[in-house]
Amino acid sequence: MSHYAQKNYLQNQILTASPERILIMLYDGAIRFTRQAIVGIEENRPSLKLEGISRTLAIVAEFANTLDHELGGEFAENLDGLYHFMMRELTEARKGDASKLRTVEGLLLDLRETWVEAIELSRSQAGAESASRDDEVGKTASDPAASSQTYSVPPDYKPLKMAL
Repeated sequence: MSHYAQKNYLQNQILTASPERILIMLYDGAIRFTRQAIVGIEENRPSLKLEGISRTLAIVAEFANTLDHELGGEFAENLDGLYHFMMRELTEARKGDASKLRTVEGLLLDLRETWVEAIELSRSQAGAESASRDDEVGKTASDPAASSQTYSVPPDYKPLKMAL
């Protein structure tokens, strides 16, 4: 595949991905760049090390900057602390300490796994709620007394475009 075709393919993947999928793709990228930096240290290739660290730092900083502390509360605070710890470790790793990169890699792998589980749980709960709503809609169609029930949009609802 040509460079141009590959770039277009990746761009289309990102543009059509759900926010959840983009989050996982960013974790995959951060893990890949951390590993690249480790190889840079092990093979004494400073430019590879620095590029990997810089790219990982950019992704982790974006994670920290996009946390919603109002909505996330204590969870967001804990993640923020973890992200800042990783940024400090990445900065220290510029001196050539692969163990700091391995620490960051482990944290990124754990967080990625946690997000995948949370996304799957959220989807399964949404599916159950949808099935329950479908049952209710079926009841309202056959039971005129039940049709007085109204459904409202949650106050914090944002269309997907606005949520991004």
